[in-house]
Amino acid sequence: MNKPLNKPLNKIVVLNPKGGCGKSTLVTNIAACYAKRGAAPVVMDYDPQGSTMGWLDRRSVTMPTIQGIAAYKRNMQATRSWQLRVPSGTAHLIVDSPAGVTSDQIRELTRGSSSILVPVLPSLMDIHAASRCIADLLLVAKINRSECKLAVVANRTRKNTESLAKLMRFLDALGIPVVAVLRDSQNYVRAAELGMGLHDMSPSRVSHDIGHIERLVEWLDDWQQRRQAGAGMTDRGSSGSGIGTGAQHSRFNPA
Repeated sequence: MNKPLNKPLNKIVVLNPKGGCGKSTLVTNIAACYAKRGAAPVVMDYDPQGSTMGWLDRRSVTMPTIQGIAAYKRNMQATRSWQLRVPSGTAHLIVDSPAGVTSDQIRELTRGSSSILVPVLPSLMDIHAASRCIADLLLVAKINRSECKLAVVANRTRKNTESLAKLMRFLDALGIPVVAVLRDSQNYVRAAELGMGLHDMSPSRVSHDIGHIERLVEWLDDWQQRRQAGAGMTDRGSSGSGIGTGAQHSRFNPA
């Protein structure tokens, strides 16, 4: 009998060189969503602060399984590739990148990625930082727009504010899809303190927020179809200057 083929790894990289933009919040909540499905995802923490690994340490053993790799640690007794090995059969790997990454680190972190998420907060400083990050991804890491793997998550937003309106105008001008708009909610703070994601909490408590995470994960799950669609556009002579269909440009408004 032929052995079943391993499914391709869904490697999700959450990246923004600016600290404090909510990278770990995204990583932990995406991981918790996949774990709730029974997928046993792996989180790889490159941030020297170890926020994601600390979150895993606080996580109860009774919750759905999430494995962790402390990529920020160096073990002189083992090769780097051995330290960063992903368990066999892993379907979803979510990478928490550090602040202040260099161009070489951006290339290394995003190598083999299926999706790259850039979280950005609604402030002028964060907008400028996100703009530089996206430029580095396109020009330095050579992320091909036609692969439709790069997207933005608007984080810690407040509905009907001028700061959110400015952020959304900026993101529209970039031509990069906005795949989630997450509101400024204490649910994320409380979940982080308990080693939980929104999917581990009482549904009645997180009803205003959990749908945004689920729609984000739906976009992440669609990575192979996005890549195939992008390849088809390239084959038909697309210049690659855009992102693709209107669905790929979809925007989610905060609840």
